[in-house]
Amino acid sequence: MKVSRSTRWNAYRHEEGESLVDQILELGFNSVELGYDLRQSLVPGVKDRLASGEITCSSVHNYCPVPVGALQGHPELFSLSSPDDRERESAIRHTSRTIEFAAEVGAQAVVSHVGNVRTRRRTRKLIALSEDGKQHSAKYEKLKTKLLLERSKKVPPYLDRLRLSLEELLPVLEKAGVPLGIENLPSWEAIPTESELEMLLTEFNSPWIRYWHDMGHGQVRHNLGLISHLRWADKLAPFLVGMHLHDVKPPAGDHIMPPHGNIPFSDFRNAANHAKVWVLEPCPGTPAEYVLKGREHLQAAWSDACES
Repeated sequence: MKVSRSTRWNAYRHEEGESLVDQILELGFNSVELGYDLRQSLVPGVKDRLASGEITCSSVHNYCPVPVGALQGHPELFSLSSPDDRERESAIRHTSRTIEFAAEVGAQAVVSHVGNVRTRRRTRKLIALSEDGKQHSAKYEKLKTKLLLERSKKVPPYLDRLRLSLEELLPVLEKAGVPLGIENLPSWEAIPTESELEMLLTEFNSPWIRYWHDMGHGQVRHNLGLISHLRWADKLAPFLVGMHLHDVKPPAGDHIMPPHGNIPFSDFRNAANHAKVWVLEPCPGTPAEYVLKGREHLQAAWSDACES
């Protein structure tokens, strides 16, 4: 299994797709995830490099390429779980285009954020309290309880809309031959939670609707006391199609390269062995030497499954 590299790391630096790919090739990677900030102007050059066989595409991150008219790329330009019909229809239309693009470039999966419950953004306040060393305070517990209760009351219609969207996307996915990986996100306002995702994946029971595990996002949720990261990674492992790999500086400083955070990667060997795609996802501008050290750290942790 090859370790891929997200173009989020360097897409902003380049005006031509060839040079974007060449920079990744120079570091010894021969597979890329095409990120949600891949501009239309970069696509021809990227396709040329893919056609040459110098590099392959592991995955494509919705929405990709950046939709015409969007000021910049973002994974939540539209929401597949939105109660607003127009937004949900836009999400389906643009996700379908991403899926078709993924098939064109030979990707093994499409990665997608699927929405957020419109509620007060209390996760941000939990992070701020954690940074102040108040995670075990009464104030923290009261705030977390409010977040959990308010979200649980508001989420049902969002899940219903998400079901409808996934049903509409299934024929597109099947025709393209590319599965959709629903990504876990760091905030509790995000959809779905781990238990909701387990329910959806079991309901659909489809090779085209799968799970995409982001190691950093899972660890942020763990650091905030919202989930047990390892427990859920193991429980959802049978549904896995791929993983985003990055580390976390507690409580919520993610997209840094291991071993500069607190994730015990060796504990997640079971999940790693279930994934078909692994993607290093460093913050844009991360020094190249940090990226290489991060890959080496993962290879040491998962030596029986990891191939450079």
